[in-house]
Amino acid sequence: MDKHITTPIDTSKVIALKAGDYVYLTGRIYTARDAAHKRMFEALQQKEELPFDIINQVIYYLGPTPARDGQVIGSAGPTTSSRMDKYTPSLLNLGLKGMIGKGKRNDDVIDSMKKNKAVYFAAIGGAGALLSKCIKSSKVIAYEDLGTEAIRELWVENLPVIVVIDSEGNNFYESQMNFTS
Repeated sequence: MDKHITTPIDTSKVIALKAGDYVYLTGRIYTARDAAHKRMFEALQQKEELPFDIINQVIYYLGPTPARDGQVIGSAGPTTSSRMDKYTPSLLNLGLKGMIGKGKRNDDVIDSMKKNKAVYFAAIGGAGALLSKCIKSSKVIAYEDLGTEAIRELWVENLPVIVVIDSEGNNFYESQMNFTS
């Protein structure tokens, strides 16, 4: 079922999403990859503030390529989500409600998603040039020294994603593997 969601997303929006739903996101989201996650995790350990209010937000695991002339952003395909797994439960505990990436998540992340009522979306790997057309603005807001891995605030319109793991822990990847076996 296709759903159109405006960010930020609160618990009521999250629990309405089910594994396998096609979703079009519109609104503000943030980018962060491995190095940015590590810095945020270290900031939390030092009792420092995060670079943005994480409550009800969505993080896209993205390190875009440089923008060409006339573009807001370069290719914007997802990176492998498992690289953020060791940091993700801490962010979910603080109110993060959605993550966009590709690939599987570990059991700790899934348990934390169920506990905190969060959702994991997949974006289509290899379609970064097409996905970048949904990004209407992009600005670096933290960790500029990380280059492509800096945290960016994006404004997206109808960014296509699929609910892979819903707030109840239902996993689209597993249900599809069981269905096809």
